[in-house]
Amino acid sequence: MKSQRVAFIIPAYNESSAIGDVILDLKKKASQKKIDFEIVVVDDGSKDDTARVAEKSGATVIRHILNTGSGGATATGLSYAQQNSFDLAITLDADGQHSSDDVVNGIDVANKSKTDLLIGSRLLDSQGMSRVKVLGNKGLSFITYVIFGINATDSQSGLRVFSRKALEQLRWKTSGFEFCSEMLWRAKQIGLKIDEYPIKAIYTDYSKSKGQNNWNAFNIIKSLVKRRVVEVFGE
Repeated sequence: MKSQRVAFIIPAYNESSAIGDVILDLKKKASQKKIDFEIVVVDDGSKDDTARVAEKSGATVIRHILNTGSGGATATGLSYAQQNSFDLAITLDADGQHSSDDVVNGIDVANKSKTDLLIGSRLLDSQGMSRVKVLGNKGLSFITYVIFGINATDSQSGLRVFSRKALEQLRWKTSGFEFCSEMLWRAKQIGLKIDEYPIKAIYTDYSKSKGQNNWNAFNIIKSLVKRRVVEVFGE
């Protein structure tokens, strides 16, 4: 029986101090599980040595000349997985926030549940997350439900598992952090099966300084509402 090919997609922007450890730890865990895999780093216009460190650590690197945003970098990585006929793709953050055990475990969960878009939720067990992070993520998940009718505990999670069907069909239009919520909306529109599984939140001083903050949530909400209104009432 043909083995399943898995692409690990890591969007990265100025992550040279963390990306090497993330890649090496993931390589070790995936090799132990005898997974047929490739690690793909999308260097989203970094100004530091992210690309060089990633290549030295054994990843395939796709470079954006300009910074396109988290949504744009994720789209590039998933497009690579689709074009190269991977059976599954898994996105994860470049700052070390996600446990390699959780990342690899997502493969079995997705296969057993036959889920097209599987989200690693930090809020099914929020131990390790600050109250501010919990509040911000719960707030955006609530907004995702209000605007799009999708009930997800952690709509902003960067750890997601995509089936072959999702790789072929799922597309979105936003390029910033708001793409996390829009992706769920698009998946619902085309009838993909969406589910969640519990993951740990690993926060260091470095990872806490990266990613979204709660003030940025207002910009995300504004963008999502605008996108929804445009599609309901037209340009």
